[in-house]
Order: sequence, then C-alpha cells, then structure tokens
Amino acid sequence: MTAEPNPDGSPRTLKTVERTAQVIKALETLDGAGVTELADHLDMSKSSTYHYLATLRAEDFVVKNGDQYELGLQLLLSGEYVRNRNLLYRYGKEEVEELAETTGEYANLFTEQHGKGINLYKVRGSDAVGSGYQTDKLQQPDQLHCTATGKAILAFLPEDRVDDILDEHGLPERTENTITDRDELHDELATVRERGYAYNDEEEVEGLRAVGAPVIDRDDTVLGSLSVAGPTSRLKGTPFDEELPEQVQRAANVIEVNINMATHGSESRV
Repeated sequence: MTAEPNPDGSPRTLKTVERTAQVIKALETLDGAGVTELADHLDMSKSSTYHYLATLRAEDFVVKNGDQYELGLQLLLSGEYVRNRNLLYRYGKEEVEELAETTGEYANLFTEQHGKGINLYKVRGSDAVGSGYQTDKLQQPDQLHCTATGKAILAFLPEDRVDDILDEHGLPERTENTITDRDELHDELATVRERGYAYNDEEEVEGLRAVGAPVIDRDDTVLGSLSVAGPTSRLKGTPFDEELPEQVQRAANVIEVNINMATHGSESRV
C-alpha cells in the first residue's frame, strides 16, 4: 500500500526509518555514545533509544563496547559495495593514482550527490601535505562552490540544477577568497566551461590550491571530477597555470574514454 503524499506533493516518510537514520548519524557525530548521551542528543526517551540501538546492533550496524555504542564495520562493507559499483571510481582509480605519483601531490576523485560533493578516492603523492585534513574530507560531504572539483561539476550541470543546489546549501565563506556571490559564481562557472577546468585558489583553505577537471560521459552527463591539490609554494606560475591543467584534463579524458568503452560493452583498458 502506498502512503498518501504530503500536502506539498512530496512522499510521506516512515518516522521509524527517519529516526534510525538519525541514530546512525548521531553516533558518527558523537564518535560513539551511551544510551543517556544519545537520548539527550536526539531528544528521545532512553527506552526508545535503547530499542533502536538494540535493533541496529542485532543487524550488525552498531557494536557495544562497555556502555558505549559505536558504528559497526558492516557500514564499511556497505560503503565499499556502493563505491565499487560507481563507474567513476572503477575507471578513475588508476588515473588518480598515476596523477598522485607524477605530481607528488594529493589527487582526488569526486562526485556530487544531493547537492554536496562526495570524495570517492584520494591518493597521497610523495610530497603531499595535509594528510589529516584530506583524510577527514573522505568522511564528510563537501560544499561545491569553493573547490576545484566542485566547480568543475557545477559548470556542467544544468543551470536550474545549480540554482537549486545554491538555494539549498548556500555559498558559505571558507576563506577571504571564497566566492560568496551567486552572479560571480555563475561567471566563474562560465569560464570553467570555456576552458575545460577549474581552479581553487585558496578558496577552501588558506595556502592550498587545486586544479580540477570534469568527467563527462557520452550523453554529456557530468559523472564527477578529479583534481590535484597542493601548497601555494609549489602550485604557482607555469606548473599551476599550464602544466597541471593539462595533466588533469588528460587524466579526465582517459577516464571518459574507458567509461564510454565499458558502457558500450567493452571492458578494454586504454
């Protein structure tokens, strides 16, 4: 039986499933919690909180260490399943590894979902900096307007989709270089479309620059993007303005070709 939609036309949701998702997210936010702490955080009764935890534990999504409940490794297995099914990851992994090796910097594979960026894969080059920060980025969604990978995606999305994303997530300022004006961002995205790659010039973190290029399939759908990021002391002049954009675009093109061949029934590797 299908539930009647809400007055605004959106489908009705199951409160128990919503609450289960909130429990999982809260355990991540709190880095594990006892029943009382979790109940207070979610404004739930302790008995209801315990029952949700007991159910998740029975399904292997939660483990208990003493009085502390934590997310279980079953979620890691589910995440690996989702990532391994992603075409961009499957055909972009090796190219990102090669980019990290040749540049010595962090190389990143990135996609968009629900208006936020998801870091599918990161590889640390031999000279890369900021490993703690880059590792944390794998565990949380990114804003799109202040990263090279995000702008590379936004530039090739339909304009109404871009506006929907900006309406929902805004243009929060990360540094003094972050674009926080919608018209200015649209102008920047037009430039990205024209040249085929995007810059992040200390727009996310002071002292960090990046170059990103989109990965687009044969139906002109942007599947995601890839980038190389490094300190401003190294990413400057010709390497930043010419050499790195060429390397990133070349890697993106190889990924596109391999995906297009695969979706045409060939698993050949370029």
